[in-house]
Amino acid sequence: MSLLSTLSAETKRHLLYAISIIFLAIGVGALGFMLLEGLSLLDAVYFATETVTTVGYGDLSPKTPAGRLFTIFFMLTGVGSVLYALTTVAQAIVQAEIITILGTRRKIKEMQKLNNHFIVCGAGRVGKRIIRTFKKDNIPFVLIEKDEKKVDEFIEQGEFIVIGDATSEENLKKAGVERAKGLVTCLADDASNVYVVLTARGMNSHLHIVARAVEEEAEPKLIRAGASRVVSPIIIGSHSMSRALLKPAIADFMDSIVAETLDLVFEEVAIESSSQYVKKRLVETNIRSDLNVVIVAIRRKAGEMIFQPSGDATIEEGDLLITIGKAESIKKLIEASK
Repeated sequence: MSLLSTLSAETKRHLLYAISIIFLAIGVGALGFMLLEGLSLLDAVYFATETVTTVGYGDLSPKTPAGRLFTIFFMLTGVGSVLYALTTVAQAIVQAEIITILGTRRKIKEMQKLNNHFIVCGAGRVGKRIIRTFKKDNIPFVLIEKDEKKVDEFIEQGEFIVIGDATSEENLKKAGVERAKGLVTCLADDASNVYVVLTARGMNSHLHIVARAVEEEAEPKLIRAGASRVVSPIIIGSHSMSRALLKPAIADFMDSIVAETLDLVFEEVAIESSSQYVKKRLVETNIRSDLNVVIVAIRRKAGEMIFQPSGDATIEEGDLLITIGKAESIKKLIEASK
């Protein structure tokens, strides 16, 4: 984070005012010495700078009486003005440092209170898109990135960030991996992603981990390391291109959902014990009739997946409904499932 970003608007105005005073004092002094002493521009600026910095006149000194009188006046006003300006600059810098320290400590304390959050390892092209989705849906997350230049914008936006190597157990601990709900690692090379998965899985056996596979061959290694799911942009990209070529209507539909040009969303809805839907058949609920939400599949608590469930399928506690429908209707369904 840059120093200027930590300054208030008022402090920035004082800082600009102070810098202006310094240059104004040197400019007025240089003009006076040029007119009264007949010095060149370079010598006049040098002479004025010597005066305001209280270095002295070891090599140059005023020769004329008018020049000496001007020098007396200039030393009394110019030096005082510059000292005031330098004091203002120093005060602004100290204030910025204090704000930075206090802000960092506050963010650390807030980050330590996070629970059931998500961790994003890597702020590259993939990581930035994931962060954009999290921010849009107000999902709490912590970013781990070792390149400070990449995270400047997130720091200025007040996001939770751990600057360091995501493969480090210490940095994962700082990000609250033991309390996290999920972790996504999208680093630039497969070896680093494997190491992140291995380390994170050892620190939290219940963590849902999604890993990026740069090369197709890395997928089984990431699974063995402990990844819950592996995503390969190369494979997904090739499937998407094939679908766009062979089945353009389906491709248009899927792209519309992803781009949110249609008011339709895919969502997974967890059925809690207190839900009104527990022990009811799909046909007995208002999911299709009133909410107009389509149940694509039901994943049982034991892991069984029922695709295109019939109206006689019974909803059980702990089920996960894979749904598609309008965003507002899905929101109502989520509320009713609690």
